[in-house]
Amino acid sequence: MQQPVPTTNKIQQLEEALQESQVQALAGQFAAITMHEVNGPLEAITNLNYLVQTSSDDGVRARNYSSLIDEQLLALTAISRQTLSFYHSKDTVEPILIAQLVEAALRVHRREIAAKGIRLIKKLPDDMTVESHAGSMLQAFSNLIGNAVEALPAQGTLQIRSRCTDGQAHILFADNGSGIPTTIRSKIFDPFFSTKRERGTGLGLGITKAIIERHHGSIRSRTSTRIGRNGTAFRISLPVHAQSATIA
Repeated sequence: MQQPVPTTNKIQQLEEALQESQVQALAGQFAAITMHEVNGPLEAITNLNYLVQTSSDDGVRARNYSSLIDEQLLALTAISRQTLSFYHSKDTVEPILIAQLVEAALRVHRREIAAKGIRLIKKLPDDMTVESHAGSMLQAFSNLIGNAVEALPAQGTLQIRSRCTDGQAHILFADNGSGIPTTIRSKIFDPFFSTKRERGTGLGLGITKAIIERHHGSIRSRTSTRIGRNGTAFRISLPVHAQSATIA
């Protein structure tokens, strides 16, 4: 018996529900990663505090150790602020650096990247800023990076570059994986379309596209399966310095 085709409203509801669940799952992943990163400065502070206590008779040395503790506390503050910035109200947008978003998304996939020995090539200006809901945009970037990492062979290459032209920020995610077959290229953004069978919902790229368009941007793809020129690239374009304080 043929299953009924979901209506447009139903598809949108499912996309929104899955997007929310993915944001929550990503929050859990990010929290675990953050705790790992926090452990380093905390251990350093513990050791430095011990050195301060054992150097109480040497004022110069104690002050040096104290200044090093201040550096570690600043590192902890930076980690905390960056993490919290990704989980504000889902309707609020704020200026955020593209480089910061990319680095956060890479942190989510760093184990897989390391396990495959993937070579990262990044060209990300330090001052390129867009106004976005950071949690949603982190999810979109994470989806694209995750797809690329899955498609890449061991020792593959992932390039992430950004540039600004005519008031638009263009962010490119390019891999040298096997590429997307011609027969399915037109369907990759379709809801429920997936080549992963039981491992995929088919909504990853669909949600990514919806997030980008909610931010008044666009996403394009190009791909090749030709040996020696194989790979896939997605280019996100977003307006720089959006005026609205909320996503319409």
